[in-house]
Amino acid sequence: MFRIWAKVYRDDRIVKQLTYAREEKFVYADFFRYLTDICDGLDIPTPVLIKTHLFNYAKFNHVVFKPADFMETPDFDKLVLENIL
Repeated sequence: MFRIWAKVYRDDRIVKQLTYAREEKFVYADFFRYLTDICDGLDIPTPVLIKTHLFNYAKFNHVVFKPADFMETPDFDKLVLENIL
């Protein structure tokens, strides 16, 4: 089982948040599926996922998606995914 705390920030304040939990074991190959599920739950666009994002999540237990990581312009400053240990 794993849980991810997703937070959407605007002007350094959390405007939306979601705790994403799955009973299965965490698999990095499925990270994009987890990301799309989280974004659908928050009703925001899905960012582009690159290798650097995965490395940051694996090494630091969190990843930050900035507006430049999205294909369309989001109405927030950043999306932060944090692993809940």
